[in-house]
Amino acid sequence: MGADIAFWVFAAAAVWFGWRVFRTDSMVRASFALLASLLNAGAIMVLLAGEYLGMAVWFMMTVEMTVMAIFMVAFMMNPAGLNPMQMVHQHRTAIAAGASVFAVLTVAMVTADLPDRPVRDAAGAIRALGHEVMGSSMLVMQTVGVTLLATMIGATVLTSARGRYGPSDEGSLPPSLDPDAPPDAPVLPTGHAPGSVAGGGHGGHGGDGGDGGHGGHGGHGGHGGHGGHDGHDGHDGHGGHG
Repeated sequence: MGADIAFWVFAAAAVWFGWRVFRTDSMVRASFALLASLLNAGAIMVLLAGEYLGMAVWFMMTVEMTVMAIFMVAFMMNPAGLNPMQMVHQHRTAIAAGASVFAVLTVAMVTADLPDRPVRDAAGAIRALGHEVMGSSMLVMQTVGVTLLATMIGATVLTSARGRYGPSDEGSLPPSLDPDAPPDAPVLPTGHAPGSVAGGGHGGHGGDGGDGGHGGHGGHGGHGGHGGHDGHDGHDGHGGHG
């Protein structure tokens, strides 16, 4: 009775977390929701006397989803779901494919003549399966797995010293409003045009941009800079409304 209740609990949790993968805007939350779904699937394998397979699913999926979350944080522009995004593409095709596969598997499970005899020496069968899959390299594979994980994390840390919004040791800075600006361009105050810091503006509505010719080619006029002495580096003054 307890095993039956646990089976349905794990099955419901696996389906619910799988559904949450496609309902969140965060790539990190989606990764860990998928991990939770797969962990529940591994628990079902353990209940069905597949201890080795269940443990293998737990270990492999935990490492895989953790690495995926690390790479999402390191390289994705929207890892925390700050902007809305769609996790599903081709909605109708996906719904039709999922419903068809579910129907086929359900019919197969209900109509198939599955064996119901208990397995003799289940522990021996599991041990034989483990040796068949891993052979004598169990310790080597475990060491290689940990080494690869440490290498990926270290490589991510070393290559991500400069974050998406500036060097990590100098604090995060918002991106420039000018899409063509270099990564180290100064951040403009709110309400200022992209060219108001370095270029001065177009010299207002009808103004000549100051003493030295055109006052840069940056933002629009209105409040364009004086243009400096060489036509560059305006002073945020009023370019006139003449």
